[in-house]
Amino acid sequence: MESTRVAGVAADTRDPRAGLRAIASLRAMTERLELAQVEAGLRAGMSWQDIAEALGVSRQAVHKKYAKRIDASIAVPRRTR
Repeated sequence: MESTRVAGVAADTRDPRAGLRAIASLRAMTERLELAQVEAGLRAGMSWQDIAEALGVSRQAVHKKYAKRIDASIAVPRRTR
C-alpha cells in the first residue's frame, strides 16, 4: 500500500478498523525507516547524542533502542565525554 494512501486511511475516522490497521502499517514503516536513518547517521560519523538530538529523544533512549539492532559492520563511535 502506498504510504500517502495509508496515511489517508489512518486519518479517516469513518472506519476505525481500517484506520487502526493503517496506523499499525505506518508504525512498522516508521520503525524500518528510523533504523535505516540511524545506521546512515552512524556511518556518516554522527554520535549517539547527535542522532538522539535529531530524533528529539535522549542519547540513552536511542542507544537502548538501536545499539543491538544496527548492522554489525558499522563502526560505532565511542563516547568521549
